[in-house]
Amino acid sequence: MTTSSITLVTPNAALLESYAAALRAGWSPNTMRDVSADELKAVEADPDSFLADLNGNKGVIKLPDGREAPRLPACVFWISDGEFCGVIGLRYRAGSDELPPYVPGHIGYSVVPWKQKRGYATAALAKILPVARDAGLRVVTISCDSDNEASQKVILANGGVLAQVLPSQEGGVVKKLVFRVRL
Repeated sequence: MTTSSITLVTPNAALLESYAAALRAGWSPNTMRDVSADELKAVEADPDSFLADLNGNKGVIKLPDGREAPRLPACVFWISDGEFCGVIGLRYRAGSDELPPYVPGHIGYSVVPWKQKRGYATAALAKILPVARDAGLRVVTISCDSDNEASQKVILANGGVLAQVLPSQEGGVVKKLVFRVRL
């Protein structure tokens, strides 16, 4: 499979079972915390509502500290090579390149382990940048942990420039790297 065959698709019923299988295997679409059990429960409870909620831009989200914050406009895509390979999403504030402090970046992505190291994340990021430009953004922020060399390579391959190094959380040694990509 070549990266030219990678597509970004709206989450859909045709790929939902392979999404659920990835969750059952322990993969999480959220790189900050494992949400696989919660996502699987939601898929199994009401598949149609789960799919509708993925691109829902209304309501609130629950922050790790328990507070609630407004949900930002977002576009969620599944990465596909004919089967489910991962997820990539774009979050933004209409009319601004800035994000609220509780949002670590405009773009987040996660590829299932059995499809990693094949260029899928690099291809998916390249494909979502025009979506960000069409949303009115001039620059996007993407963050990753300092020990995540694979993600750093993905961002750099798409024009990312290191803009900031944030201190480690809770006394750890892993710092947060903040990249910017001009569109």
